[in-house]
Amino acid sequence: MAAYAKNTNRVTLAMERTGQWVFSQDIPTDILIQVGEAKFPLHKFMLVAKSNYIRRLILESKEPDLAKLDLSSIPGGAEIFEKAAKFCYGVNFEITVHNVAALRCAAEYLDMTDQYCDGNLAGRTDDFLLQVALTSLSGAVVVLKSCEDLLPIAEQINIVQRCVEVASAKACNEANFPSRSPPNWWTEELSIVHIHFFEKIIASMKSRGAKALTIASAIITYTERALPGLVRDHSGNTIKSSISIDSASRNKQRELLESVVALLPVENQRASFPINFLCCLLRTAIFLENDDVCKKQLEKRISAMLEHVTIDDLLVLSYTFDGERLFDLESVRRIISGFVEKEKSVSVFNGGDFREVSSTAMLRVAKTIDAYLGEIAMVTELTISKFNGIANLVPKNSRKFDDDLYRAIDIYLKAHPTLDEIEREKVCSAMDPLKLSYEARVHASQNKRLPVQIVLHALYFDQLQIRSGTDEKKTPDALSMRSQVQADVSLAKENEALRSELSQMKAYITDIQHKNQVGSTSSRIGNAKKHKFFSSMSKTLGKLNPFKNGSKDTSHIDDVNDIDLTKPRRRRFSIS
Repeated sequence: MAAYAKNTNRVTLAMERTGQWVFSQDIPTDILIQVGEAKFPLHKFMLVAKSNYIRRLILESKEPDLAKLDLSSIPGGAEIFEKAAKFCYGVNFEITVHNVAALRCAAEYLDMTDQYCDGNLAGRTDDFLLQVALTSLSGAVVVLKSCEDLLPIAEQINIVQRCVEVASAKACNEANFPSRSPPNWWTEELSIVHIHFFEKIIASMKSRGAKALTIASAIITYTERALPGLVRDHSGNTIKSSISIDSASRNKQRELLESVVALLPVENQRASFPINFLCCLLRTAIFLENDDVCKKQLEKRISAMLEHVTIDDLLVLSYTFDGERLFDLESVRRIISGFVEKEKSVSVFNGGDFREVSSTAMLRVAKTIDAYLGEIAMVTELTISKFNGIANLVPKNSRKFDDDLYRAIDIYLKAHPTLDEIEREKVCSAMDPLKLSYEARVHASQNKRLPVQIVLHALYFDQLQIRSGTDEKKTPDALSMRSQVQADVSLAKENEALRSELSQMKAYITDIQHKNQVGSTSSRIGNAKKHKFFSSMSKTLGKLNPFKNGSKDTSHIDDVNDIDLTKPRRRRFSIS
């Protein structure tokens, strides 16, 4: 409504001004020119002298005395037509960088060229463009900005391309040899134009051999200005800000973001963009619900330089703009997975074994991801599968100690107190308790939130240290320690099987003794069976005997009562 009132006021003022410089003439007007809502009573002979287009309309009209023309389609509208009419009447007016493009387009529309009349409006505006407007970066940008409402005629008469070439040349020169402070002032100048024109400027700068950092600086500044509430502050400090966008604005911003992503440099120049900026672009793409192609392009770029990521960058990527909820973490998973796969490929290419040796970048990323898990672990809606899904993406050998991961798991268990024993074991499955430092093991042994199995592992590790009399530095590594644990577990299973066999044997012998009371014939049969049973049983006991020098021959045993059926002492595997 305000815009309509403003436009009406402009039309009224234009009509009043026209009356001041037309009605002062002694000759009455003979034609009415209508441009939108505005009407201009003018003289045919004054217009025809400068405008070949109006002359043709009058000559080709079927009306014998044409008294009205509708020129509502003239570029620039009523305000620009008024200046064109003043030029026809010889009335002075000011040509500026803001109206020169519209005047040049109007001159083209009205055919006010030097071919029709010397010193016409087209020639005057071309001289102004060449001598004034296009001599500076600011002038070229302002003219280009004014061309947004003058398409396609502004492109047809080459105004857009002229402005683009001047702007790109001046920008490249300023990037290499700054003429004023701050050095990147020129990026602010370029950021006011439409994305369609900005794309042309970037393409022209690339053709001129502009450096990747120069292109990146221009794109970052433009994006921050075009999407101020979404990517301007990409430090993660204002993640709590609340943003709501209507449907029309969302569609417009979605298209703009896709255009920006398309401008990003090729693969070998991706490092020119800071990773926090790329993370903000991806968060914006998720928020605006851009298509998968746009999001995956950003994910690929972030993944390629993930070793430079910080916790704040990942948090910016993970949380919604209100800072209260998590986005779908699939993007984070794909980014980490892509980085790990790249590291595997590099390791294989270099002839190494990725399972044994991790690169410095992989070690750095692993530490950052563990700290990141500790930050998002307190979110109540984070499921075990999503938590473990990210933790398990990091190769086991990329963590010298699992202390950071243990901290994240402990925070998760504290934030989810309703988990049962099995669920807590699932959470802890991402961690290797044998790779905890001494301090972490002490904490784990007293942590009531941990499942019993993890506590026992921590206690068992220290028990082996006490037995061997070694300190932390001389303790065997996790692999040998794990082998020792497995061997002890296997021996425990064998002892348990032996006790089970002995219990069965005792029950069987008791049953045989009961049957011996029946008769001599039955007794002889029973003795034969008993002898056969002892022969087979001796072989079984021999196989299960854990003592290497023990006798395996038990055939000399004649009396059941000579057998010691006392259960062997159970071996202890942990300190009480």
